[in-house]
Amino acid sequence: MIVTFCGHSDFQKNEEYEQRIFEILQQNIGNEAAEIYLGEHGAFDEFAYYCCKKYKQMHKNVSLVFITPYMLSKCPKRRYDYIIYPEIEDKPIRFAISYRNKYMVQMADFVIAFVEREWGGAYQSYKYAIRKGKVVFNLAPKNNKTGC
Repeated sequence: MIVTFCGHSDFQKNEEYEQRIFEILQQNIGNEAAEIYLGEHGAFDEFAYYCCKKYKQMHKNVSLVFITPYMLSKCPKRRYDYIIYPEIEDKPIRFAISYRNKYMVQMADFVIAFVEREWGGAYQSYKYAIRKGKVVFNLAPKNNKTGC
């Protein structure tokens, strides 16, 4: 099982969203083995990492995986079980994050999102996940214009 996240970089965390993420993970993963694909670009990515790290403490068969959009000369903090660099080196570097996000969605069994605007990278990943028929859990309030 593979899980990934997409959300706005200016996301504001709160306990309600944390609880909802735990519920989604527990209902869809439970005690099964899982890989959680994470990025490191913005507040929602940081929040997702924080929640998943707590989830992993209770579920040892979960791996936290950093999906990097760039070849790294220096690894990020040793907070991941491992790092994957998708085969996107032939893509323009300015689009690396977009291609990385597509890879994450393609590989995922489901996506946890916080998307409340119809623009930006999080929205593009969210719409891509829907087009690909992925199960998407959007934590954003339902009274937005994204059709969530």
